[in-house]
Amino acid sequence: MTESATPNASELLKLRGVHKSFGRVKVLRGIDFDLGSNEIVGLVGDNGAGKSTLIKLITGVHRPNSGEIYYKGERITIHSVKRSRELGIETVYQERALGDQQTLWRNMFVGREIANWAGFIDVRKEKRETERLLREHMGFTSGAIDTDSTVMFLSGGEKQGIAIGRALHFNADLIILDEPTMGLSLSETRKVLDFVGDIKKQGKSAIVISHNMLQVYPVVDRFVVLDRGQIAASFPKSEVTQEELSERMVRLARTGKIA
Repeated sequence: MTESATPNASELLKLRGVHKSFGRVKVLRGIDFDLGSNEIVGLVGDNGAGKSTLIKLITGVHRPNSGEIYYKGERITIHSVKRSRELGIETVYQERALGDQQTLWRNMFVGREIANWAGFIDVRKEKRETERLLREHMGFTSGAIDTDSTVMFLSGGEKQGIAIGRALHFNADLIILDEPTMGLSLSETRKVLDFVGDIKKQGKSAIVISHNMLQVYPVVDRFVVLDRGQIAASFPKSEVTQEELSERMVRLARTGKIA
């Protein structure tokens, strides 16, 4: 169910006055959050700040107790993960983003298989399309990785690249990345950040959740800081250096104030 809202061509996602509680525990309190078209936002905050809950509201895992969510200028109710995907919202998790025991071509189309005229999975077409995506859109030029490669033998950065490429293939306008660089080496982190940069190059938007804001600093346009269920700050990257950002986060943890 949707109802009209004042459209804004540069606005992709907007949350207003969003609250979420689990029993007596208030996890989110009056969240106002905006994401523009073709914008990369770094969502940062300590453990327990409410980052995961906020993302689960946007992706339909949970529903807010109160408040409004607007997407592409319309007020919406995201009642399921399937509905969020239909809207063009995809999530890439650090864990379980791909099936480790399966091949790349199976992972690429899992749950959204290409069927032939008889209704069976068109294996040749899925492999052909996966090969094209690997070479033309994901930058995998090495012959060591092909459509029949098993995911478990890929590096962490390569797995994230596949998951991001899959989301872009299915025309997601908003890709949410949950701790995309956690546990990765410096070289693998750079690979993932390159993939995040590709999201922006293709005119899409992303929310990057991270405990390590300095790792994601190079690729974001703006930082939104969540603290104890509330938005503590929102500022463009151009207004803060990496050192200043780190100092602000330490100050927030110590005093509850970021300024």
